[in-house]
Amino acid sequence: MNGTKRILWVIVTLLVTVSGAMAANYIEPQELKQAFEKKAPMIIVDIQPAKDFAQQHLPGSIETNAFPAKTADEKHRLDKVLVTINASTDPVIIICPRGKSGAINSYEYLLSQGVAESRLQILDDGIAGWPYKELFKQGK
Repeated sequence: MNGTKRILWVIVTLLVTVSGAMAANYIEPQELKQAFEKKAPMIIVDIQPAKDFAQQHLPGSIETNAFPAKTADEKHRLDKVLVTINASTDPVIIICPRGKSGAINSYEYLLSQGVAESRLQILDDGIAGWPYKELFKQGK
C-alpha cells in the first residue's frame, strides 16, 4: 500500500470508528407522542436537572437528575433505573434537555451496564424540542 492509500485507509477507519461511537437510536417527538396515545409500554428515563424536571416532564418519567452524565457520580444516578429496566423488556426512552451529549452519555452508560442497544432510544432534540406541551407534567 503506497503512502496516499495508507493515509486514506487510516482516515476512513477513523471516520467509521468515530461515527460508530457516536451512533445512537433516536425517536422523533411525533413517534413518542403516538406511543403515549397508544399507551405503549415504555420506560422513560429523564436526566434533566431537578428544577427543570419539576417545571416540566413527560408522564411516567423516572427522575434521575443525571444530566450531563459526564462524571461517575452523575452516571451512577442512572443506577436507580436499572432495576426497572432489567425487570422489563420495554423500550427505554432517554429524555434530556436537548437530546445531545447528556443523552448520549446516559445511553452509553446504560449500554455499559448491559442494557440492550435495541431497547435504547433518545428523544430527538430533548425536552426543549418537544412540541406537545399539553402532555407535560409539572411538579414531582
